Amino acid sequence: MSETVVSTTGWKPNPRAARRRRADHLATAFGMVMAGILVLVLASILWTLLSRGLAGLSAAAIMKPMGPPGSSSGLANAIVGSLIQTFMALLMATPLGLGCGIYLSEYGTETNKFASCVRFVSDVLMSVPSILVGLFVYQVLVAPFGHFSALAGSVALAILAVPIIVRTTEDMLRLVPTSMREAGAALGATRWRVTLSLCLRSAKTGVLTGILLALARVSGETAPLLFTSLGNQNWSFSLNRPMASLPVTIYQYAGASYEDWVQLAWAGALLVTMGVLAINIAVRVSARRG
Repeated sequence: MSETVVSTTGWKPNPRAARRRRADHLATAFGMVMAGILVLVLASILWTLLSRGLAGLSAAAIMKPMGPPGSSSGLANAIVGSLIQTFMALLMATPLGLGCGIYLSEYGTETNKFASCVRFVSDVLMSVPSILVGLFVYQVLVAPFGHFSALAGSVALAILAVPIIVRTTEDMLRLVPTSMREAGAALGATRWRVTLSLCLRSAKTGVLTGILLALARVSGETAPLLFTSLGNQNWSFSLNRPMASLPVTIYQYAGASYEDWVQLAWAGALLVTMGVLAINIAVRVSARRG
């Protein structure tokens, strides 16, 4: 229906079109207000972290290990422990996630019941609370051996990272045109060669983005590590022993009654936030270059 009608006196606006314009303006204003509130909340969080965390962020906080209250201790062993456990988690999760994503994309047809089951389990794992993953790994890798370990913490983080990598890999490979697969087959390449040399190479930017998103997802997790690696006040590089981590240290220090520990908790929270922010910026940059 036309938005205007013709009369003997000239053009007159259609009342229905005017209502649609008012509804459009109202919806636009509502969206802008909600976006502004979201930006203000994020800015408030960042400002709080910067104002409280920068005061405790010093060379001693980064270079010295954890210690008793009043000893000018730092977070060095917690930072290194987080890096070790996160690296081990990605080392376990990336091959498994890539393999599952490739299988679901290239071989998981709608009639394949096994692929449908794998896809369903992956989607469920993506929404499972992290504390349940920690409890599961505790029952499997901590309780039977009688001690906490960094390996158990890495496994818990890997379980959280796998579904993100699986979903991203599958979606990115499905975006590769079918004609590229047909061209590879026409040249005599086997199916696995086409998948690895053509499809996966074409989707490498998106796949890398998924891995970085998984890294950002697990780098700030606390609940799984409380039941698995637990924490350690001293330096520990053994995967078979409890190991310190930055999120767990923040959790422990934030509720302490010692001012220096609380200050270190704010500094640690700032470090985690800046790390996750840097990873997300890297994801955006890689996505644009791709």
